[in-house]
Amino acid sequence: MKTPLLLAAAAVTAAATAARASVRRTPDDITGEVAIVTGASRGLGLALARELARHSARLVICARDQDQLEGAEADLLALGAEVVAVPCDTGDEGTADLLVAAALERYGRLDIVINNAGIIQVGPVESTQPADYEAAMRTMALAPVRLTLAALPVMRGQAHGRIVNITSIGGKVSVPHLLPYSTAKFAAVGFSEGLRAELGPGPVAVTTVVPGLLRTGSHLNARFSGRSEEEFTWFSLGASLPVISMDAGTAARQIVEAMRQRRAELILTPLGQLAARGAGIFPEFTSALLHLTRQMLPAATGHGGPAVPGSALRPALNQQVFNRLTALGQTAARQFNQLPQPSGSRGRS
Repeated sequence: MKTPLLLAAAAVTAAATAARASVRRTPDDITGEVAIVTGASRGLGLALARELARHSARLVICARDQDQLEGAEADLLALGAEVVAVPCDTGDEGTADLLVAAALERYGRLDIVINNAGIIQVGPVESTQPADYEAAMRTMALAPVRLTLAALPVMRGQAHGRIVNITSIGGKVSVPHLLPYSTAKFAAVGFSEGLRAELGPGPVAVTTVVPGLLRTGSHLNARFSGRSEEEFTWFSLGASLPVISMDAGTAARQIVEAMRQRRAELILTPLGQLAARGAGIFPEFTSALLHLTRQMLPAATGHGGPAVPGSALRPALNQQVFNRLTALGQTAARQFNQLPQPSGSRGRS
């Protein structure tokens, strides 16, 4: 009898300790701290860089498209931020060392890393190729690992640091027609949660951020395969409609606040919280529900083909109706630098 009681007591003690560790603490002051934000030329990355600038953090931002990156740099300078812009592809092996070196050379320290860069490809599994999964893993799973491993020695030497991994509800619940994305995001969640378990709440703290659908204008830069115009239509609606999607500026404020509190996890949007919790408790029901959702998505075409950016596609419904339904998403695209670059742009999206 004593052994079960001892085990129960140990479990209760462990649960109480974990609960105390997860209690929200007074937010830390991040004035003057140095932050690397990947994928910061547009979308959520730009919103996060703006929010950090409002807290007087000093920035190193990066993205692949040099023109968009320069636009983001000008935007942040106008807010009074100190910022270094580094054009690079986070999927390249040397990028992590390059970014850490840029922070140390300019500011002499590194306090915050926000692994945000991502790519989205939408389409049925029949339209995907192994290269799609490799590209997704390189950008959204391996790149955060490389940058974290490059930053950790610096942060440990300072006895202070914060690592924020922007994952996705697609890393908790794998959604049909987003398999390359979900594959990489599941890996990102596993890395982030395991890293937090190893490091604990500090002095180097790890926060796993799990967004649901955000209004960032990402539907214009996502790439679509299969029945691309139909895929573009449903994705654009989901990323634009209120209640279903969340304002990116609001999300950025919540993410920075969670980071300042050194929280272990932040799941954004009520629907995201419901999906993440429900999938763990009712996996078979969740799978059946997602399969039902799959039946409502565009059917496979039976052949592959190149993925097309959303900015090059027309919706599969009346244009005026589509414009009204996606008005918030179009506003977000303008607000977060997602509009297509003019011809002659030097970079790539």
